[in-house]
Amino acid sequence: MTGALADRVRDAVAGVTDPELRRPLGELDMLRDVAVRDGVAEVGIALTIVGCPAADRIERDVRDAAASVSGIHAVDVRVGVMSPDERKALTEKLRGGRAKREMPFGPDSLTRVIAVTSGKGGVGKSTVTANLAVALAARGLRVGLVDADVHGFSIPGLLGLVDADGLPPAPTRLDDLILPPVAYGVKVISIGMFLRRPGEDAAGAVAWRGPMLHRTVQQFLTDVFFGDLDLLLLDMPPGTGDVAISVGQLLPHADVLVVTTPQAAAAEVAVRSGLVARQTGQRPIGVIENMAAMTLADGTVLDLFGAGGGDEVARALSTDETTVPLLASVPLSPALRSGGDDGRPVVLSQPDDPAARAIDAAAAALAIRPRGLAGKPLRLSV
Repeated sequence: MTGALADRVRDAVAGVTDPELRRPLGELDMLRDVAVRDGVAEVGIALTIVGCPAADRIERDVRDAAASVSGIHAVDVRVGVMSPDERKALTEKLRGGRAKREMPFGPDSLTRVIAVTSGKGGVGKSTVTANLAVALAARGLRVGLVDADVHGFSIPGLLGLVDADGLPPAPTRLDDLILPPVAYGVKVISIGMFLRRPGEDAAGAVAWRGPMLHRTVQQFLTDVFFGDLDLLLLDMPPGTGDVAISVGQLLPHADVLVVTTPQAAAAEVAVRSGLVARQTGQRPIGVIENMAAMTLADGTVLDLFGAGGGDEVARALSTDETTVPLLASVPLSPALRSGGDDGRPVVLSQPDDPAARAIDAAAAALAIRPRGLAGKPLRLSV
């Protein structure tokens, strides 16, 4: 009877998910001895590293899982740490047979990669990208987000991945793998997470040229363990500079989503970012117009930045063979702005806001267009 009860406890605890790796403890070989004595479950677990930031949550979830088994009246959780050999075996398992420094988002990957671009800064591209990622994750998709705007990183703040001082958390390192923090179901990486210095109240600035920028983007794509993703979004810097060229070289198969404002001057520059992406082999798949006309409380319409820019960009990027649609026109919204300041995406905090509804509509359009399997090798295991 006691052995059967211990087996039920083990099964329950084995199903607890590591919040960073997003896999069950049993699959990660983090579960140790399990015994039951007089209704008390004794459960041993091994964390990946000393000082694991998810330690408290894992211990709590393990305790709750064990306590949920009928016949268990108390739970004693014993926490240890993996040995170097165990950690090495885990990293090899997570790589799934891939060599170190091998980029998992190549042409044969089933992850759809979408680079979100804009011609100029100040059009709200990062705000749109953050909310779009959260909206996609809320639809049950596995989503990763790379803050590729190295000089002007803002994604951690927009997603609330900051402490009381406004600084992003340092990612957990598992040997040579980097585990991205998770916000609202989205796995996130940003250079801002690596710039914190003790005693400073702000993340450091980045003053890098081409080679360093290329290496940073490459490391984000190779050294960060995102796991199995349905979608990987890249928040690109404005313009067509070094990072855009690097992403074009590293991810020539990526789709491109162009963000603009209705203003003619912004639309004209936004078209260039889409055209440069197409030159590298990437495919423009849609346009999102941000800061569009806002309907005021008295019914009047405020078109602060004019009208028609999104339609113009979509028209200019369309070809005889492919139509690039305007996926959404996102109106000016105080809620969208305040949500970004507070780190609470408007698509979750105020889903009925007109801006939230527009972004969610764009997410719905993207969610129904997974990458096809035609011509791609499938990895089979026996």
